[in-house]
Amino acid sequence: MSRFDGYFLRQLLAFFGFFTLVLVGVFWISRSVSLFDKLIGGGQSAMVFLEFTALALPTLIRTVMPMAAFGAAVYATNRLNRESELTVMLATGSSPARLARPVIYFGLIVGLMMGLITTVVRPVSIQQLDLREADVARDVTAQLLNEGNFMHPVPGVTFYIGRIDYDGTLNDVFLSDRRDPANPVTYVGSQAFLVRGDAGANLVMLDGMAIRHDPETNILSTALFEDFSFNAAGFTNTERERRRNIRAIPTLNLIFDRDRITEEDGFSKGLIVEELHERFSWMAICVAVSLVGFSSLMLGGFSRFGLWPQVVTAFLILIALEGLRGSVSTLVIKTPSMWWVLYLPSVIGIAISAVFLRFAGRPLIFRRPGTQGT
Repeated sequence: MSRFDGYFLRQLLAFFGFFTLVLVGVFWISRSVSLFDKLIGGGQSAMVFLEFTALALPTLIRTVMPMAAFGAAVYATNRLNRESELTVMLATGSSPARLARPVIYFGLIVGLMMGLITTVVRPVSIQQLDLREADVARDVTAQLLNEGNFMHPVPGVTFYIGRIDYDGTLNDVFLSDRRDPANPVTYVGSQAFLVRGDAGANLVMLDGMAIRHDPETNILSTALFEDFSFNAAGFTNTERERRRNIRAIPTLNLIFDRDRITEEDGFSKGLIVEELHERFSWMAICVAVSLVGFSSLMLGGFSRFGLWPQVVTAFLILIALEGLRGSVSTLVIKTPSMWWVLYLPSVIGIAISAVFLRFAGRPLIFRRPGTQGT
């Protein structure tokens, strides 16, 4: 590796780290607001919120890495062009294709990092996230301790708490149980407590009244009580979903255990093939978008207005490649033998970059006959 290659590669990696940090921060903040309201408002602690956001980071990083690689290639190339460093290298006889070598190294490095995330880190994080979501879903106390809102923990049940004291006392409790249409019952109590037992959580209500309505006779009966225990374990679905998330299945299992995955989890061959090759296609797209960003800017010559037309062109190509990537997944799911189309956007991006670099190495191609100077 020449001194210029190392210099250019260091700049690309530095800008890539900066853009990744910025994009992850922006997307993380936008997603964390709704997650914070959902978890904290549902009675979970701040540590649970931090755990959920940490487990979601691999997916978020995977999403922003191609954009960060593209941004780093465009920004670093534009900077070298403004400071005439690319002009000097071209004047010494280096071709645009030769100058693209550090960009290829950069794309391969980012692709390897992307491969580690998509094939190892992300499946593990999604698996752990699914387990934690199931644990939170079974946490009756966290779901019910939400004052001032009518909650529906399960179909047919409405629960309301007027105020929660610091010692955990529930005040002005309303509970409507309509799971049995032939025997709907409504409970109201001035105070209540959630007590955990061997059989699950129990709602102990004090100084209240039970109201029962008979639909057949249309008779409303009431009963006063000093204390009443209601089994709240049925407020959540404690049966875990047997079918795994396909994104949480380890990559090696997708390669060697496809028949067992289809038999146990019910995923079709198309879904398995699409998920497997989609993980590897993220690696290839990192190389493609890096080359697109560099080669597009190499088409521009000196201009007082900068390289904004080339930047816009590169951005439009990036949008087109991302749109193509999103459209080919359905085809692979329906026809697994067409798995290679998942790599088609990357191949197209690299091919466009090769054409741009060839044109950049022969600028006279763009001139019309008779316009050369003498």
